[in-house]
Amino acid sequence: MPHSRFSGEEISKRGEEIYQRDIRDRVETEANIGKIISIDIETGDYEIDSDVLVPALRLQAKHPDAAIYGKRIGFNAVFAVGGSLIRTAQ
Repeated sequence: MPHSRFSGEEISKRGEEIYQRDIRDRVETEANIGKIISIDIETGDYEIDSDVLVPALRLQAKHPDAAIYGKRIGFNAVFAVGGSLIRTAQ
């Protein structure tokens, strides 16, 4: 679903930058590998859960118009269609 202030590309770019710069070292633990993280690209708030929808819903409850970036912790994609997820380097 398109966001009113940001393109999908801008959400992805900002979200990945925030993840790499501010969050990755704290969340890429054995307990979190494979879970979903959703990041509000404007506030830097984030939520983590095993369920794909839960983190984004929690963020939207806090920030109704949030631009949310999501990823699977420790992997190159959230889902794999006709292939396999690739574990990212630590």
